[in-house]
Amino acid sequence: MRRMVNRMTDRAETGREIATEAKAERGRSVKLVDRVFDKLHERIRTGNYAPDSRLPGEHELASMLGVSRPVVRDALSRLREQGLIYSRQGAGTFVSAQVSAAAQLAYSPVKSIADIQRCYEFRLTIEPAAAYYAAQRRDEAAIARIAAALAELREATSHQLHRTDADFLFHKAVAEASNNHYYTASLEALRAHIAVGMHLHGLSLMGPRPGLEQVYEEHKAIFRAVADGRAEDARDLMLKHLEGSRDRLFEGKVLDLSF
Repeated sequence: MRRMVNRMTDRAETGREIATEAKAERGRSVKLVDRVFDKLHERIRTGNYAPDSRLPGEHELASMLGVSRPVVRDALSRLREQGLIYSRQGAGTFVSAQVSAAAQLAYSPVKSIADIQRCYEFRLTIEPAAAYYAAQRRDEAAIARIAAALAELREATSHQLHRTDADFLFHKAVAEASNNHYYTASLEALRAHIAVGMHLHGLSLMGPRPGLEQVYEEHKAIFRAVADGRAEDARDLMLKHLEGSRDRLFEGKVLDLSF
C-alpha cells in the first residue's frame, strides 16, 4: 500500500512538473510571438517592407529572427487579423498597401540632371554607412539575398546588358543587411529616382569599353567585403562605386549646385 501511495505521489509530482514546464514553455512562446509580431509590425509601419511587397517565407523569417516556424506563423496570423498583411494562394504573404503607404517617405520627382546629381549626393551619405553596418550585422539570409542579386547582375553582364532592377535590388539587399530600417526605407522611397540615374548610367556603359564588367566587379567586391565582415572595406568600396557611377554618368564634370 505504501509503495502504491509513493508511486501515486511521484506521478502527481511529475505531472505538476510537466504542467509547470509546459506553462513556462507556453509563456516563452507567447513572448517570442510578441517580439516577432512587434519586429514585423515595425518594419511594415516604417516602410522597410513596402506596400504590396512579398514578405520572406516562414522558414527565412524564422532564420532571420532566431525563432521557430510556429512562432513566426502565429505572429503572421496576428498581423493578418489586424489587416497588416494578406496572402495570395501559391504566391506568399504580402504587405497591405493601405496600411503602410502613409508611412513611406516621399521625395519630389526627378525633373532635371541636377536632381540626378542630388540623388547621388544623398546616396553617397547613406549607402556607404549602410554597407559598413551590413558587414557588421549580416546573417546568412542577408548574404543570400545580396548573392542572389549579384548573380542576376552577373547573368546580365555576360549578355552585355545592364539590369536596373537587379542593380537596385543589390543595393537594397545591402541596406537590409544593415538591420536599420531607415536605410532601407530611404532607398525604397528613392527607387524611382535611383532608377533614372541607373538607367542613364547603364547607357553610358555600353560600347567597346569594358564598363559593364568593371561595374559588376565593383558590386562583387562590395559583396565579398560584406560577407567577410570587413566593415571599413565595405564602406569604402560602396563609396568608390557610387562616386565612379556618378563620374561615369557625368563624365567627371559635376554641376555647380550652389545656385
